[in-house]
Amino acid sequence: MPILRINAIGSVPELAGTSGTGITLAKALKENAGRRPVLIMVHGYRYSPKHVHLDANNFILQDGDKEGWPHQMGYGTDTADQGICIAFGWDAGGTIWRAAHEAGRAGLALAVLIRHLAHLGAGPVNIIAHSLGARVALACLHHLAPGMINRMVMMTGAELRSTAECALQTPAGQSTQVLNVISRENDVFDCLYEWLLVPLRFGARTLGAGLDLPHCLTAQIDNPHHLAGLRSLGFPTADGTRRMCHWSTYLRPGLFALYGAFLGPDATVSFVDLRAALPNTLTRRWSRLLAAPTSQSPFAAQ
Repeated sequence: MPILRINAIGSVPELAGTSGTGITLAKALKENAGRRPVLIMVHGYRYSPKHVHLDANNFILQDGDKEGWPHQMGYGTDTADQGICIAFGWDAGGTIWRAAHEAGRAGLALAVLIRHLAHLGAGPVNIIAHSLGARVALACLHHLAPGMINRMVMMTGAELRSTAECALQTPAGQSTQVLNVISRENDVFDCLYEWLLVPLRFGARTLGAGLDLPHCLTAQIDNPHHLAGLRSLGFPTADGTRRMCHWSTYLRPGLFALYGAFLGPDATVSFVDLRAALPNTLTRRWSRLLAAPTSQSPFAAQ
């Protein structure tokens, strides 16, 4: 089944290139054999469907690109039993302040889309989001009913932990199983988010500090004990090679096998298994930045 492209136009979701989502979604859901899961992918900061050179659909969310998220999650093969995959675009360009504000409106659009999917009788809805995309995904929880989202993966999410936990304790949030994927490679970005977005809230921390809720797990992909836990479940993940990188949670070899098993049409890994495999302890902030790099490229930009 092809990837559906739906963009947030302010707080309204629109199928890319048309003026509505109903007919196309209804047709896709009718062809969705066995009510397989619906996967919604949400990009982060800098991308915007308003400009071709910034449209995530031409990069990380591109259909048919073996390096893109859809292919690595097992979508785009035109088979009826794989479920529906939606690339959700939103205007995350401009300054970080503007994008953070726009994420709230995009969250409203995402909620409208998910309510529409529920109305059409869609299968379980899962979300994978990176950076400010996690802010979008969390914002939509305030406008949904329990059970409308099944599972969520947040990759180095750009959101305050307190804000995230508030969203995850809403009725919709409490019924969502969450995997919060973090890395000390992202410490600089986490710190900048805290300083720039809430400069007067001393002690405020982002999702990089972990989540402490019964339906949420944190996987720290530069922590050897966490990597050992993932390997014990059959998900060998490459070791980190850089001190600083905001994109390692989707660039690191091996991670999409985990995401696909947690969110994909077959969902072969359970929340209980992940909880048993992942330690509760995290390494301290700056521990990676102060350590010796393991490659000649200690920093990465995309």
